[in-house]
Amino acid sequence: MSTFPKNLIVDLSFDFALSIIDYTELLVEKKKFNMANQLFRAGTSIGANVNEAQNCESRADFIHKMKVAAKEAEETKYWLTLCSKSKWYLNPPNEALEQLNVMIKVLTKIIATSKQAKA
Repeated sequence: MSTFPKNLIVDLSFDFALSIIDYTELLVEKKKFNMANQLFRAGTSIGANVNEAQNCESRADFIHKMKVAAKEAEETKYWLTLCSKSKWYLNPPNEALEQLNVMIKVLTKIIATSKQAKA
């Protein structure tokens, strides 16, 4: 049992990274190495930036890291959408896209709330 408080975006981004790892392994099995690499890097970067934000030096630093996470989420959405629309991908990543859309909403809210608290 963890002694740390629950953090929604940390949990979402971690679970999402695990989904991305699984999905990119399927892409590798299909020999879609370039797509797997791009998706892996963008999809796991979201959680890395969210975790980095947890130990930020200032509110501005926190907002910046969350914005980077949001940008990586948008890039990931692009790659997942390509996978879902391409004729070469037999298992569209619909669940991952749903997870990602929730995460983007949470990141957007965190950024907006953090900016308001700054003013």
